[in-house]
Amino acid sequence: MSDFPFSGSAPADHKSPLPRAADVVVIGGGIAGISTAWELAGQGLKVVLCDKGRVGAEQSGRNWGWIRTQGRDPAEIPLTIESQHLWARWAQKLGPALGYRVAGVTYLARRPRDLAQYEAWLTHARDHDLDTRMLSRAEVAAQFPGAAEGHWIGALHTPSDAHAEPWAAVPMIARAVAAAGVVIREGCAVRALDIEGGRVRGVLTEAGRIRADAVVLAGGAWSSLLLHHHGVSLPQVSFLSSVAATIAFPAVVGGALVDDGFALRRRADGTYTLAPASSQVLHLGPDFLSHWRRFLGMVGSDWRSTRLRLASPAAFPDAWSTARRWAADSPSPFEAMRVLNPAPDTAALERARTAFSRVFPQLGRPKLRVAWAGMIDAMPDLVPVLDRVQALPGLVLGTGFSGHGFGIGPSAGRVLADLVTGRAPAQDVTRFRLTRFSDGSRLYRGPSL
Repeated sequence: MSDFPFSGSAPADHKSPLPRAADVVVIGGGIAGISTAWELAGQGLKVVLCDKGRVGAEQSGRNWGWIRTQGRDPAEIPLTIESQHLWARWAQKLGPALGYRVAGVTYLARRPRDLAQYEAWLTHARDHDLDTRMLSRAEVAAQFPGAAEGHWIGALHTPSDAHAEPWAAVPMIARAVAAAGVVIREGCAVRALDIEGGRVRGVLTEAGRIRADAVVLAGGAWSSLLLHHHGVSLPQVSFLSSVAATIAFPAVVGGALVDDGFALRRRADGTYTLAPASSQVLHLGPDFLSHWRRFLGMVGSDWRSTRLRLASPAAFPDAWSTARRWAADSPSPFEAMRVLNPAPDTAALERARTAFSRVFPQLGRPKLRVAWAGMIDAMPDLVPVLDRVQALPGLVLGTGFSGHGFGIGPSAGRVLADLVTGRAPAQDVTRFRLTRFSDGSRLYRGPSL
């Protein structure tokens, strides 16, 4: 199982020389950073994007590939609706290799309380004229004829939800963004922000200084580390989530499904993306311990599916040995780990295989072709930060996507670009403000699923 492309040794595609100055520097080559660069370049700005490792090599290339509106926090729904339109445009521009397909998402229920939770979320679907609906036991049986009889009592289904292939899509989009004039440099860590007179004036990279009027930080699991270096506290932690690709087997779903044991998405080549439905690993590092009270609700509600580990592997963002302060003219923690490539939780993947075999006994435990893991940057309320950083004028922050970044990345990039240029975002982004962690607001998890 060796065909996962982001182990850390892949050669760089983007080696553009760094200019001495730009209008905007974007830090991070995930889907949010790439989308931000695209939007800014479309407004005629000179944009440089720096990634310490490889474009799309961390969580943006490691997720389930779902582009869903179903189950989102109500404040995220307008972003997901816009993102689906933007993903469709990319599919028209880049072709089938992107893996984009509208094939639906189904949440399956085994217990009445699951159905009640799904029915409650329908209120938000109706508010936005979504095509989400409940499926009866008989409709579920008809839609999944190969499933064990009586396993599910109903479901929530959104036919218009879509998916794409993460490890193909983000590099493809990045190549199009580079062709549009954005300077992309892989293997180039931003060691620090360049601050003069209390304002961000650019960045200090391992390859030199870039002057800029604005900087966008879209660094995923690494964002809080860079902010901490500059005295800004951000309550963000990272959960390890494991995923696998199976060998090909007969079609059991055209799009994506999830129940309480496993999540499944059919890929274009007849294989499937298989993952535990709700299993994550949380390493107890300095960031978590600094903000543990904020995360009690998250861990407490998901305690059955969260495994705690006392320490992160060496050089991870929240490892005990990772420096929190460093000199800008010497190697930084971002150079010590070019690609965050955690080992998958094999026990969790085995449980997902077993859960699948119980639902589809005629297929048994699916054979895995490749397995991998990623670190999901998460906020206590499970919605991202999309905001200007008041303590560092000139800095715009997009992070903490809490597992939703691949789907909403294109519209998040549009919001971040608007924040840079001073335009009012088309959506209400009040819920995503950074100051919610310091202004006395009550943090709450919305009715997302």
